[in-house]
Amino acid sequence: MAGAATTAPMDIDAAAPPHSKGKAPLSAAAAVRSSPWVEKYRPQSLADVAAHRDIVDTIDRLTDENRLPHLLLYGPPGTGKTSTILAVARKIYGSQYGNMILELNASDERGIGVVRQQIQDFASAHSLSFGAKPAVKLVLLDEADAMTKDAQFALRRVIEKYTRSTRFALICNHVNKIIPALQSRCTRFRFAPLDGSHVSERLQHIIKSEGLDVDEGGLTALVRLSSGDMRKALNILQSTHMASQQITEEAVYLCTGNPMPKDIEQIAFWLLNEPFSTSFKYISDMKMRKGLALIDIIREVTMYRLTFACNDKLQLGALISTFTSARTAMVAAAD
Repeated sequence: MAGAATTAPMDIDAAAPPHSKGKAPLSAAAAVRSSPWVEKYRPQSLADVAAHRDIVDTIDRLTDENRLPHLLLYGPPGTGKTSTILAVARKIYGSQYGNMILELNASDERGIGVVRQQIQDFASAHSLSFGAKPAVKLVLLDEADAMTKDAQFALRRVIEKYTRSTRFALICNHVNKIIPALQSRCTRFRFAPLDGSHVSERLQHIIKSEGLDVDEGGLTALVRLSSGDMRKALNILQSTHMASQQITEEAVYLCTGNPMPKDIEQIAFWLLNEPFSTSFKYISDMKMRKGLALIDIIREVTMYRLTFACNDKLQLGALISTFTSARTAMVAAAD
């Protein structure tokens, strides 16, 4: 987390609670049931965010103190970046949420024209707040690392000009693709891949809410295949549920097309104990029979070997020695 340029205090009106109009129409309820679980179970408040409590608590405190700066949230997909800033916006604006936030996916609309038209028009418009003081608006730019350099330089000038009336939140996967001039104007927060315990906890909540039949092996497989990506975990869970009423380890792996752990264990055994021709035949047959991708086999075998490593230095040495031996054999064959 890096420092940020000083910003003016944020004047925020007390947000009115959302107006209740009784039960939602049946069609709306049906739409909720059929919506992707990624959106259905997206955190609605900062308290619902699964992990990164240090970051969430810091942003929450800045919001309470009306000192929210421009934000740059970066890290791998599915780690809560967008959910966090949307929860912040709901907390700040309440029922005025739709009027006070401009949300753009910068990978779709990334040219300089978007900055000069949509963003600048929104930032320069008078606040639609109905309180005694005009509330500061929020511009959310998702996938900001896809913006062109010209668009980023134009955005820098817009941020400078409208800091008193607008806050900007930039979300990206690769912070090195954001120009330094933008980075220096934002407070940066890195969202690391989610810990397995946080993914498991959130999945168990959703499994209970949906009334799913998931055994321990299925839950372990979901957490493992998600690789710290909550969005990926939910998509796999929903896809597996659509294909099988009982979500087991085998059902999860079959749905995603990933090699089963027992298959990887078998492949590793062949590699370590069988002659070249026999290993090649067995692995090729399994690859064709089960429709496995070579890249998945290589990745999983590598991870399987690493889990049994005595230490990283020996594994790194083994990797380098393998390539060295291959290079020596290629040079000898060429001579």
